[in-house]
Amino acid sequence: MAATKTYLTGIQTSGMPHIGNYIGAIKPALAAADANTTLYFLADYHSLNSVKDPARLRQDIRSVAATWLACGLDPERTVIYRQSSIPEVFELATILASVTAKGLMNRAHAYKAARDRNEAAGVAELDAGVNMGLFNYPILMAADILVMEADVVPVGRDQVQHIEYTADIAKSFNHLYGESYAFPIPEGAYPEGEASILPGVDGRKMSKSYDNHIPIFLPESRLKKTVRRIPTDSTPVEDPKDPDTSVPFQLLAQFAAPERTADVRKRLEAGGMGWGELKNELFDVLNTLFTPMRDRYEELIAPGSDLDDILAAGADRARARSRATLAKVRTAVGID
Repeated sequence: MAATKTYLTGIQTSGMPHIGNYIGAIKPALAAADANTTLYFLADYHSLNSVKDPARLRQDIRSVAATWLACGLDPERTVIYRQSSIPEVFELATILASVTAKGLMNRAHAYKAARDRNEAAGVAELDAGVNMGLFNYPILMAADILVMEADVVPVGRDQVQHIEYTADIAKSFNHLYGESYAFPIPEGAYPEGEASILPGVDGRKMSKSYDNHIPIFLPESRLKKTVRRIPTDSTPVEDPKDPDTSVPFQLLAQFAAPERTADVRKRLEAGGMGWGELKNELFDVLNTLFTPMRDRYEELIAPGSDLDDILAAGADRARARSRATLAKVRTAVGID
């Protein structure tokens, strides 16, 4: 039997997740809890780089936590906590900063992208608009991962550099202090193929930045309107259609049972099924799946729910782990 590994996932606190997040991140993360130790944290301090409205940030944190719990995260099996509840993360980030080369940070994708945007816009000061939170982001992320001694970090392909940076920073620390304590070197777990990338209502990758997403817990009436507005071509009802070029069918295939998907494909290819009927099928599948989750979400997000107690209990469990790690790190560097 394979040894149990520790999986750590950081959850962005940037509003309610969409159905693409459900397929690409939430479902795989929940499945990982079946055979591994799993810790999932709400990255609220990371959000400070972009969210400057305190009321919005508070609401986003609760909304995202409630969403994951409503989607099936079991807080007895998975430790869920707020990053801000773990002060050891920030102490470790300071220690890691002392073993991290500035040149490594200069090459970070997010920082370089900000400078490139300024250069393209003709801004003389290439660091204009860049705060130190953005610049030091990879170090804080490394602290999030290393303080929990994580073995595996599931991320999208666009996050590969963050895992590589975390490994580099851990190796720098281990090179200096490894005789006393050495961090486990984490590995990334990346989605296979393109199946986890859902198209948005406009055909591009589903993303909040494109405003083409379908939030998970849209009320039933708004969900129906959103699905009905997905653009399709003018092929007559009676003519054969190519399901693989259809956004509604691509979404249906991710959420419907295989038998239902196969039946819809057959009807589209044979002719006689219109795009409107396909959208009705998609709405029915999404509404059936998410209605009970939506009800649970509304319970959790309401004032006086057990949401805050769940997060507090998760923080207690996470801090027990982070304290143990930091005690070893402090001894290794000579601060004990």
